[in-house]
Amino acid sequence: MNHITSGATAQAGFSTAHRGEKDPYRYQVGFGNSFASEAIPGTLPVGQNSPQKCKYDLYAEGINGTPFTMPRGQNERTWFYRIRPSVAHKGFTKAEQNPNLEAEFTISNPKVHVTPTQLSWHPFEVPKASAKSTFVHGLKTVMGNGSPMQREGVVIHVYAANASMENQAFVNSDGDFLIVPVDGRLDIQTEMGRFMVRPGEFAVLQRGIKWKVTLPDGTARGYVQEIFGSHYELPELGPLGANGLANVRDFEHPVASFDIDQTPWDVIYKLGGQLFVCRQDHTPFDVVAWHGNYVPYKYDMDAFITVASVSKDHMDPSIWTVLTAKSKTPGVALAEFAILKGRWDVATGTFRPPYYHRNTCCEILGLVCGEWPGRSDSFRPGGLSFETGFCPHGPDATTHKVASEMDLVPMRVMDGTILLIFETAMTMAITDYAMNCSNLQEYKPWMFNDLEPNFLKHTDQINADLKAAGLPPLGRQN
Repeated sequence: MNHITSGATAQAGFSTAHRGEKDPYRYQVGFGNSFASEAIPGTLPVGQNSPQKCKYDLYAEGINGTPFTMPRGQNERTWFYRIRPSVAHKGFTKAEQNPNLEAEFTISNPKVHVTPTQLSWHPFEVPKASAKSTFVHGLKTVMGNGSPMQREGVVIHVYAANASMENQAFVNSDGDFLIVPVDGRLDIQTEMGRFMVRPGEFAVLQRGIKWKVTLPDGTARGYVQEIFGSHYELPELGPLGANGLANVRDFEHPVASFDIDQTPWDVIYKLGGQLFVCRQDHTPFDVVAWHGNYVPYKYDMDAFITVASVSKDHMDPSIWTVLTAKSKTPGVALAEFAILKGRWDVATGTFRPPYYHRNTCCEILGLVCGEWPGRSDSFRPGGLSFETGFCPHGPDATTHKVASEMDLVPMRVMDGTILLIFETAMTMAITDYAMNCSNLQEYKPWMFNDLEPNFLKHTDQINADLKAAGLPPLGRQN
């Protein structure tokens, strides 16, 4: 099998990055750009997409990430010029199923559950070496809302894998995957080229694109947020202006790369949460050149520009949003992906930890590295935490006391920590797997018993103040 990666993209004037042995690949940068990349210079047709005859007798093939008639600014598509077209396969059959995948989250589905209480899970471990599990079969659905068949929904999965996909590719026909490694790099080969995703980074692989995962470190585990019906976008910056949060130039996309391989391959499709396979006698990664804006990408979370108040009070956690995805309701996000990481905390006269709150949205937390204290559970990298809409939550009594009495000097917080926030306005249902697995932790509401009614310790002063104001004392009309 021959593998050819382009250097032509850089020569054509596109920015690239090279990260050394931890990441040997080169990239094009710019979120939402329309790219052109060719592994053999001069391969892309000039002035048209589908010439009568492509150079080197390649086949032209298009993929659409949005309907044809979407407005130009929202239309996403890519043209491939490949050795053999995708249609050259031997038909579809049912594949070996992953019993821990779920795609339908209506309350009529007996395999999903709703709960008003907080839930959390210990880190999800990698399978033992005797039980080989690739990325696809290492996926486990924890919770979700909606349906891929209705083209709206959001799902949280975890993955734990100990085997590389060999002559095997994957196509998610249901939605887009946002993948966040916790342990172990993911070497991802796509039709557009290759990229390495390391802990501290995330990748987005859109619906319908073929890709495979190999594990250069032997094992890997992490989180996946999947969305049905829309694609990820950068949030609007509003009064922040032109810069801040995740900047366009920090998103990295692969360059054209192809294999020459005429051996048997399996392409696994996920459709409606079920797995199907089509077998073919050639690699699906044979794209010599491509152009378009429907392209996978990755992002280093260290590049995020944190915004916060430097005077007093909290700003809303939406200031930490890296990516958002629209729902069918105008102004309401289907899903948001936010991060908390090391930053300066300098606000004056303000309770600095997250205040006690009840959100209309569901809040799912994951931890890539570091610590997130003040919780009722042992929250460690690879674990998950969940609060459904309007579930009250906030810091424990010790954290509250320390924050209420501390000297409010400028200080660094969360250094060495990357906390993920998967937030959605949709009501999430929990899967059978998540409710019954050994990772589920018992919620400890008694951890908040020490939050005493300190107000009552000031009864004498309060009654004096009420009397001075001409009002009755406590207990009469209060």
